[in-house]
Amino acid sequence: MFVWAVDLSGSRVVCNIVLVAMFVLVEMTDTVRIPPWQFERKLNDAIAEELNKKLANKVVYSVGLCICLYDITKLEDSYIFPGDGASHTKVHFRYVVFHPFLDEILVGKIKACSQEGVHVSLGFFDDIVIPPESLQQPTKFDEAEQVWVWEYETDEGAHDLYMDIGEEIRFRIVDETFVDTSPTGPSSADASTSTSEEVQKESPYRLTGSISEPGLGLLSWWTNS
Repeated sequence: MFVWAVDLSGSRVVCNIVLVAMFVLVEMTDTVRIPPWQFERKLNDAIAEELNKKLANKVVYSVGLCICLYDITKLEDSYIFPGDGASHTKVHFRYVVFHPFLDEILVGKIKACSQEGVHVSLGFFDDIVIPPESLQQPTKFDEAEQVWVWEYETDEGAHDLYMDIGEEIRFRIVDETFVDTSPTGPSSADASTSTSEEVQKESPYRLTGSISEPGLGLLSWWTNS
């Protein structure tokens, strides 16, 4: 078990991380604001909705991709501050987060191929790339078909195995990259617009995979062998 601390919109959130395969169960603490028009609802239901609005499908820096609320473990006293009719409640809860560990083996589908490598999707997460040096060797990039090809050596010579889009692929996680994409202050007067756009488009969480070992790669390669 690990203990991490992150920051969510100014609230300090302490996280106990329980590893379960490619998902983790994260214990968090946050202060949730409930507007007056939701006072008629059960407090747990209103808080659960607000937490999912805030976290679901969002990347928390150094934690992972938030999937859904698991449960609420504790509610502290609620407060209404002057000038704000909403209630503010400190909540202890557990959240399901996608964060595979290094060397974990996953199965996804090829989304695209480029000079950068093979891009893989898990359906709910697409920021996975297998770089050329981590593919089965020797490989080549077919410019016409826009796919990577494993030049598999046999007794009868090389046999081209294409990594077609939509094929299922088994890969190992070898690296992860988190990028802090939270808003920053105004850029300097001479900062170019293109640079700002490039930063905005950068993925906050990216995984790097590898298939450079026996048993990894397209599932069809090994089921037919």
